[in-house]
Amino acid sequence: MIPSILLLPLFLGVSVAAQSSAAVVCVAGQCLEGFSNVTIGTKLSASGLETSLLLLPGQYTSTTNPQLLHSALTSSSASLSPSTGFNLSSLSLPLNVALEPGLAVYSESLYSGQAGFSGLPTTPAGNSSSGTPLSASSLALSSNVWAAVSSSSSNNRIILWDSIPDISQLPSTASGSLSLLDIESASCSPPCSGSGVCSASGTCACPSGFTGSSCESCASGFFGTTCQTCPAGCSQCDDGISGTGRCLSVIATNPPSSCNCLNGQCGSNGQCTCNSGWTTADNGTACAKCATGFFLDSNGDCSICQLGCTSCADGNGDCLTCASTFTLDANDPTKCIAPQSTTSTGTTCPDGSFSNGTACTPCSTECQTCTGASSNQCIICGDGRYMLNGTCVPADGNGVCEGSSLIANNDKHECDSCPSKCTSCRIPSFSVASTVNQLQCTGCLAGFVLSNGQCIQSCPSGAFLSPTDNLTCTACDSSCSTCAGSSTFCLTCANNQLASSGKCVASCPSNTFSSSGQCISCHPDCATCSGSSFNQCSSCSSSRPVLTNGRCLPTCSQSQYFDTTSSSCQSCDSSCSSCSGSGPSNCLACSSSSQVLRGGTCVSANCNGTSNVISGLGVCLSELVVVPQASGTSSATPLPSITGIDQPAVVTNTSRPLQWWEILLMALGCAFIFVLFLICWRRHMRKRRAKATAQFAVAKSLDPKMSWRWKLLRFGERLFGHRPSRGPVVLGEDSEDIQLMKMKNAEEARHDRDLEKLIGAYEYSRRSSNVPSEPEAQRHLRPDTWLHDDRSSHRLSSNSFFSEMTGVPRRVPEPRQPVKNQNLQSRFSDTTGSGSAYSGRSRELTPPQPTDAETYARQKHAASLNGAGAGSYWMTSTNTGSSGSKNPFRK
Repeated sequence: MIPSILLLPLFLGVSVAAQSSAAVVCVAGQCLEGFSNVTIGTKLSASGLETSLLLLPGQYTSTTNPQLLHSALTSSSASLSPSTGFNLSSLSLPLNVALEPGLAVYSESLYSGQAGFSGLPTTPAGNSSSGTPLSASSLALSSNVWAAVSSSSSNNRIILWDSIPDISQLPSTASGSLSLLDIESASCSPPCSGSGVCSASGTCACPSGFTGSSCESCASGFFGTTCQTCPAGCSQCDDGISGTGRCLSVIATNPPSSCNCLNGQCGSNGQCTCNSGWTTADNGTACAKCATGFFLDSNGDCSICQLGCTSCADGNGDCLTCASTFTLDANDPTKCIAPQSTTSTGTTCPDGSFSNGTACTPCSTECQTCTGASSNQCIICGDGRYMLNGTCVPADGNGVCEGSSLIANNDKHECDSCPSKCTSCRIPSFSVASTVNQLQCTGCLAGFVLSNGQCIQSCPSGAFLSPTDNLTCTACDSSCSTCAGSSTFCLTCANNQLASSGKCVASCPSNTFSSSGQCISCHPDCATCSGSSFNQCSSCSSSRPVLTNGRCLPTCSQSQYFDTTSSSCQSCDSSCSSCSGSGPSNCLACSSSSQVLRGGTCVSANCNGTSNVISGLGVCLSELVVVPQASGTSSATPLPSITGIDQPAVVTNTSRPLQWWEILLMALGCAFIFVLFLICWRRHMRKRRAKATAQFAVAKSLDPKMSWRWKLLRFGERLFGHRPSRGPVVLGEDSEDIQLMKMKNAEEARHDRDLEKLIGAYEYSRRSSNVPSEPEAQRHLRPDTWLHDDRSSHRLSSNSFFSEMTGVPRRVPEPRQPVKNQNLQSRFSDTTGSGSAYSGRSRELTPPQPTDAETYARQKHAASLNGAGAGSYWMTSTNTGSSGSKNPFRK
């Protein structure tokens, strides 16, 4: 439904525009001073400004030109005064001046004159073909909102997506007066059904009774195209958007379950009144067990036990206990028989009499057999009377025992109970020949219905619940297989006919489809359909003409129009952003920012070089503001001189240099952060090293867990400041191979040490190949230097005697010459050996005795030093043996 404000009786088709007045009209980047009657946008005022500014729709920031606009926007005293349809309560940058979601209409062209605004509707607009008249000369639409209008000239349905600055400039297909058919937001995807309303946030708002993401169906308990509520008192009706709303079952008032009852009636006080023969069960459920004297029969009812039987078994009714003086019948276990009355003389009294001791006396007329003369002493009641609580009572014409709701049982001669779900029952045309299987219920527990004398949960097929009492099931008409509400309102039909709106027809009418013997109405969005869903449309109505993927939609996309000839959407001309038909002459708005609409065609704007086309309004700024121009004969109308209109905005830099203390604080802060980083890094590295050490200790079994004794010791040392003791060393137990390897390594190491001692004590000094100096030679001749010559004490070999005697160095590597020592120390003992060079106690080294060759060499060497010339001490080879050997040392 379109709001009444758009009826526009305000305008009365008469121009009520006020005289244009001087104003400054601005868009982002430009302001014009002149005469204007524009009423769209918002006024901006600030102290210090020479005049207020009218801001047209757009976005404004703190850097927006010109200087006048910039100063006003950044002023601390700036205030806004929005026009109709604009809701701007405070100024905060960036400022977005935009129309609220909806449609604004203006009495004059170019968004001038009186304005009216309508927001998006909260309920569907309906399918009215006439619409609401729009007596307006221009209109503005908010972004992402479309409006469906009809033209008086063509009666076509036209979709407007853009603001129209002058309705007279629309194409011929949209000429004449306009009527508003619908207005909706295009934010919803998928689009809402015809029953929903798309909000500006992009969600479908559903009216009461509708449900679904697109508001396409009725909620439970609602029916019809408008989703009405089911009739009052119905627990189930023919609901759904294609339903008829007929009541199928009624709501039970105070059902037995509401007071924990099974076979009884719940009162207003919450107490349960059991049907005859029922009592509270052991689990606490009321009326769930047969009372004393009754048994549960095969039908689930509590029937009374036979006469004389005080209790009997469920199922078969066999007597469990008999009344006093009664005995169990040997031929029928369900019966207890009374003893025959006899006189003192042994005479057996016949039926209808009893013994008074000496003779037989007649019973009361109410008894057939008795034990005394009173009517309360009957064993079997007489004709037309039935036993009830020990008293014989009569029954009425319906077989109901007097003073109770029990029914007369001619077989048992007792008043028996009604079926469990019956609150009352009767036997029509009751007589002494009537049997209990002729019994009929006349009342039912809440939640049960009466059908053919029985209380059942719902009416059977071919019957409907009578709306007069909501209790009795009534047969449908012969033409109906099933019906509801009345015998002639068919839900399904006989003779292969189809039920349509309660009638039986041979074929389904339009806007319906056949399903399960019924003609079901299509979804309200569809004209014809293949199913009841809103996406099963086969054709569409004029209000939602666009058939897309089985759905009927109200519009094509913005750059398309609906072609009624092909019933499809067609693309607009490239010059149009929206259109009403094909070709460049049916534009409703222009796609180029440099063009404006003139008679349905987009032409060059020709904004006189002083302004541009305003985005979203489709008009030049110079068209909205009349700037007086001087002519050849007269001067221009003077305007107030306002500065800053043509000057670019100067944005003041609000930044300032930092003070010394601010720089110091920043430096200290950086230093603190750096130190904190170093501390954290060092802690991290310590943790990494500790972790690596712990892993190594675990791998090498070097860090055993300390016992509680050791922990206690360390606690005491820390408490008294004692130097920490060395921790316990726990060595892992080596294998046999490792122990043998350790012994071998130790023995070899000991042997190497002994050999090193031996070689250091007895090896020859290594001499130079050159002739030694005199002091050196003399020192070697002194025996006391043999043991203290550092250069020879750690030599493995020395020069050969040949080199020493001849002075000729060897041309081959020096051989290692072993030294014979008769006093060699044992490998395994420092004290063994009788000729040890070391004393067992003093450890003093005894000089070894020189050999004959050594003595001879030393003597020759000494003689040469006592005056012989250089080289005169060299030995001369002589023949020393018969073998011709010239070895001087052989004798």
